[in-house]
Amino acid sequence: MTVSQERAGGLVYRIGELVFSTGVRRKFHGTLGHVLRFYAAATAVFTIYNAAFSDWDSLARMIVFLCLMLVLIFLVVGHGPKANPQRPTALDWGLSLLSFASLVFFTMEVEAIAVRLTLFDPLSPAYYFFGLSLIVLSLEAARRTVGLGLTAVVGVFIAYNLYGHLLKGFMSHGYISLEHFIDITVFTSDGLFSVPIQVTATYAFLFVMFGTLLERAGGGAFFFDLAAALTGRKIGGPAKIAVVSSAAFGTISGSPTADVVTTGSVTIPMMKRLGYRSRYAAAVEVAASTGGSIMPPIMGSAVFIMAEFTGIAYVDIVVASLVPALVYYLGIYLQVHLRSKRLGHKGLEADQIPTLGKTFRSGGLFLIPLITLVVALAVHYTPTYVALFGIVSIMAVWLIRRTGFTLYALYDALAQTTLSMAAVTGACAAAGLVIGGITMTGLAGKVSDMIIFVAGSSLFVTLLITAGCVILLGMGMPTPAAYALAAAVLAPTLTQDFGLPLIQAHLFLLYFTVLSAMTPPVAVAAYAASAIADSNPLGIAISACQLAVAAFILPFAFIYNPGITLAGDLSMVTLALVSIIAVVVLVSIAAEGYWNEAIPSWVRLMMLISAGCIFIPGLVTTSVGAALLVVCFLSTRTARNRAIGKISND
Repeated sequence: MTVSQERAGGLVYRIGELVFSTGVRRKFHGTLGHVLRFYAAATAVFTIYNAAFSDWDSLARMIVFLCLMLVLIFLVVGHGPKANPQRPTALDWGLSLLSFASLVFFTMEVEAIAVRLTLFDPLSPAYYFFGLSLIVLSLEAARRTVGLGLTAVVGVFIAYNLYGHLLKGFMSHGYISLEHFIDITVFTSDGLFSVPIQVTATYAFLFVMFGTLLERAGGGAFFFDLAAALTGRKIGGPAKIAVVSSAAFGTISGSPTADVVTTGSVTIPMMKRLGYRSRYAAAVEVAASTGGSIMPPIMGSAVFIMAEFTGIAYVDIVVASLVPALVYYLGIYLQVHLRSKRLGHKGLEADQIPTLGKTFRSGGLFLIPLITLVVALAVHYTPTYVALFGIVSIMAVWLIRRTGFTLYALYDALAQTTLSMAAVTGACAAAGLVIGGITMTGLAGKVSDMIIFVAGSSLFVTLLITAGCVILLGMGMPTPAAYALAAAVLAPTLTQDFGLPLIQAHLFLLYFTVLSAMTPPVAVAAYAASAIADSNPLGIAISACQLAVAAFILPFAFIYNPGITLAGDLSMVTLALVSIIAVVVLVSIAAEGYWNEAIPSWVRLMMLISAGCIFIPGLVTTSVGAALLVVCFLSTRTARNRAIGKISND
């Protein structure tokens, strides 16, 4: 590598560090630590009450929730990666106190805010000051928790809101004053307190609490042992444990990064000890953990935003997502199996694997919370009450088992839930600022016009452009915020210009948003795994995408083969399921280049062509795909027979 190349690489690294680095997370001890944990636990209790029982105006509840979180964020998250990890600075204290002052002010003005007429009642100096303060505080909170990248995006949108009237052409809009901007952004539910923060303050918070309590009660260990008992003895047992346990834990945590850190701390070292390369071991964990955000019954926080945006019942989204999620893991599981078979990796020894009976005897009660969630969804309770029922059932199981339960453990879990929501709150507040600007300026329609101008009437080209935009939005940004922006800016093109059903269009956006967690160059889940595996995060991300290559096909299946969402008559659904499973199996085999032996390159190419033909609906294309598949099968069988015959003759 030349000196100029080294300098260029260093420059790219420094730019990436500047754009995507976040503030240091502080862990306090002593008196301040106790005070902050008490504050965090009290915020969690207030949020439960606020989400399920409060009769306050919705806007007032959201304002109070955000202010409560901002008070905490500026103390527990430093101004940058090199900030003091032990002690807040004077600036941190000042921003936290301003957040607390905003909390007091807005709490006192709850009733007045509920009845005031937006844009008709002028903003008083106090409303103006605290409204503007809340916008600035939200921007700084986003920068600290998510990085400069998202903050810069929000800044561009705000600049467009305030100065877009100076532009020429179709991107221009009417004049928007600063007072107008503050009024819409802060004192309505169309801006800062739109769908992202509403979801964060209700079901997302409660489901994160569900996951935290389940982990503290021992549920994470149970699901890992269950995965080990089911798959540990099989070929490539450790890697398959990672796939199954990450699927189980991921649906509870809803966060690829959290899943990687939790299950990966066990599975990655285990795979490395048994001969897997560091990069591959981490890639398996990243690919499996990423899928947890699309795995029912809980899925990730973004699905709750989807339910709010679209008006589609949460249970209907869960039902539509079930088969695609299982197919996602089928592809990863098959590739892991083939790779392990090719490399000769065996399963674990019997003494390293818990028996199924012992696993259920020690932790079978942890299935009750999941069953509770499924039943509550089936009888159409709202997501808020589904989460509450799940929390109650976990508490019951924890008390019955009496393993590790203390009042302090419960108190600590409540505090940890609030601390875990810091980054999501900062990101969703920033996303709300963008959504408010889109509403004021009509930007979504302009973006739609630009996409149509480039793609013309081609739905496929439009989908490719949309997928690329979603992945770009998801780089370094939490899934809920990235999806919220994609839904606000890109969804109208799919639903209004091309007439796609809401659930198909939004599942397309949701899947690519989730996949952005492992898509290079900024794959947040891969960065989390790199620290455990001691391997290059970019290499891990590339390998994870190779393992989950079939997953990038699934979003297009929502559009071209909607039967996989269980929509339509029995024959349509059956045909869709058979075709998508065939496509995923073919693509997975072609990606690995191995079945019972290495597959020639031309056969792999023919498999991909066959998968493409089967994927496209129609009798002719399906027949061609099936014919090519037969040719592939006969070719590999003939080659294998020749190899066996040659060995016999020798």
